[in-house]
Amino acid sequence: MEAALYGPGGFYLRPEGPAGHFRTSVHASAHFAGAVARLLCRVDEALDHPDELAFVDLGAGRGELTAGVLDALPADVAPRVRACAVERAARPAGLDPRVEWSELPPSGAHGLLFANEWLDNVPLDVVEVDPEGLARHVLVGDDGSESFGDTVEGADASWLARWWPLAPEPGLRAEIGRPRDEAWAAAAATLTRGLAVAVDYAHDRAARPPFGTLTGFRGGREVAPVPDGTCDITAHVALDACALPGARLLTQRAALRALGVRGGRPPLSLASSDPAAYVRGLTHAGEAAELTAQGGLGDFGWLIQPVGIDEAPGGPLLVDVADHEEQ
Repeated sequence: MEAALYGPGGFYLRPEGPAGHFRTSVHASAHFAGAVARLLCRVDEALDHPDELAFVDLGAGRGELTAGVLDALPADVAPRVRACAVERAARPAGLDPRVEWSELPPSGAHGLLFANEWLDNVPLDVVEVDPEGLARHVLVGDDGSESFGDTVEGADASWLARWWPLAPEPGLRAEIGRPRDEAWAAAAATLTRGLAVAVDYAHDRAARPPFGTLTGFRGGREVAPVPDGTCDITAHVALDACALPGARLLTQRAALRALGVRGGRPPLSLASSDPAAYVRGLTHAGEAAELTAQGGLGDFGWLIQPVGIDEAPGGPLLVDVADHEEQ
């Protein structure tokens, strides 16, 4: 998975970038970047307006979110923001010159670290229960063919027992998220004070998928996860395992609503008094609805990780999201 995604000729180093193959919340609407910009402003308040406010876009693709956040910031905040896009691919041509480009997040930052659909591409191992009822690593050939490897032992076995216990039923599968837990802890540790947020496809211990989630994407279509560099290889994230002390887990629907993204239609009376504003309102409502839709992008998980600041309900970062969560 590491070689197929990030090695020579790897999927994430291809010139077209991720947006050439699939659509994320960033590409769905500029309202997503606007919401992240509002969250950054709330972090700014919680940090008492530091001279340098960091925005770190971890797994930045081609910098679309970073550029969108800079464009959406108010004039009194933007000059103090140090924007850093973190990605293994080369810096894209034409990117806003205010954006720093780096393979690693800066250390000692004060601000917001935001990882949108990054953890699902942190490489991991897959295990499957064999005919004897033992959990064994799954080995994958260059053509996608699979075979059993060694039984799961040590730290991986301990992680499975705690976070994704498997019954001794042949064919059941799990994805060992320990590398993602470690990657997230390391990313959050680059902040001195602020907020670290991971947004991703997610599941929790009470509802792990019995056969795993590993899959591939190419050209907007789901394909077999063949590790040849021609497709994305991704698996949903056990965000509850990644969470560090003090973290909160939300749905994207709840988080974006707390940040002002709502899908309500404009009043019909506006259609006659200001038709152009009515059309703009409809467009806004449609895009907001897509970002917060149940059964779609709204079901993404948000892991909210304060670092050196208090993020109690009703505090300056996110208002009490219980008011925005809908059944």
